[in-house]
Amino acid sequence: MKYRTMGKLGIQSSAFGLGCMRFNGPASGDTIIDEQKAISLIRRAIDGGVTYMDTAYVYLDKTSEIVLGKALRDGYREKVTIATKMPLEAVHDQASMQELLDTELKKLQTDHIDFYLMHGINKQKWEAFKAIGAPEFFDDMKKEGKIRYKCFSFHGPYEEFEYILNDCDWDLTQIQYNFMDINNQAGTKGLELAYRKGIPVVIMEGLLGGRLAKAPANVQALYDAFPVKRSAVEWAFRWLCNHPGVSVVLSGCNEGEQIDENLRIFDTVEPGIMTPEELQLMDNVREAYLSRTKIGCTGCRYCMPCPNGVNIPGIFSVWNNCSLYDTSPRWNWDLKQIREKDNGADHCIGCGACEAACPQHLPIIESLQQAWRELTAE
Repeated sequence: MKYRTMGKLGIQSSAFGLGCMRFNGPASGDTIIDEQKAISLIRRAIDGGVTYMDTAYVYLDKTSEIVLGKALRDGYREKVTIATKMPLEAVHDQASMQELLDTELKKLQTDHIDFYLMHGINKQKWEAFKAIGAPEFFDDMKKEGKIRYKCFSFHGPYEEFEYILNDCDWDLTQIQYNFMDINNQAGTKGLELAYRKGIPVVIMEGLLGGRLAKAPANVQALYDAFPVKRSAVEWAFRWLCNHPGVSVVLSGCNEGEQIDENLRIFDTVEPGIMTPEELQLMDNVREAYLSRTKIGCTGCRYCMPCPNGVNIPGIFSVWNNCSLYDTSPRWNWDLKQIREKDNGADHCIGCGACEAACPQHLPIIESLQQAWRELTAE
């Protein structure tokens, strides 16, 4: 296992961090998580050298912290650092923050949390956290020893990430990043900004929820043609670990074989390891994915609001993503939300207001109907 110095903190961490959000349930379906299997997977990772455990209050119907706490008995707690998260939705003042933190400590069976994150914030959530005194609460808990580091995980555009990162004395941040998201959310600019400030960066969604683990045919052809043979998973993780600003890459595993494969991969990666030819390969892979784009919608939302309630950019985003990653719309959460909120393209009357407003001059009306037919086909 390769270890990395976590920026200004100066502490060492395994490059592979175990994400505790994706454990599955038993075959019987009686519970959301197969507890004994999850405990075995966690200990297997730790025995292999993993030192960073990532969970959250809300994961797996609020059971993830409980199972992690059980897995860290018998001396395993002393071998790892724990990252968990405070969701804004669960707190409204410092008293409720204290109650939540104490609950998490009890579930995790520990007297301190190493990395405590304000969960999934953007600028709006950050302002709300500030309004209820979260930064001061975190500082107080650091003094009491209940947490070691004040952190946040982020979902939002780069401009908001830059604002939040500069607005507080943070110890660590967690961002979504992979070779397809270089210009999405915090992106490469956000990673490099944190690196310049000495703030360790933990990566989530390095495989885009598994979508980059199984390459479509045109992408796989590029991997197959390259002289060095690696799996799509290894290429994705290798690309991430090439960046010196990346401290930890999270990976959720459901099987022991996945743990073992990750241990092998993360024993071979370090900053600057990729050759110019390998970096060019990944640029080509990105372009191959993007060539599968259905429509050039940038999500600027100039077409919104639709007078008939159609979620135009949302539909196009689902359409593009299902095509890019060769996934079925049947299990797409965003499409499920669009249908539940009755924001589908079946409400389009062809008024043309969207096309008049679109800076890309896209054929929105025709494309919406095609997208909706493909996404809702049984």
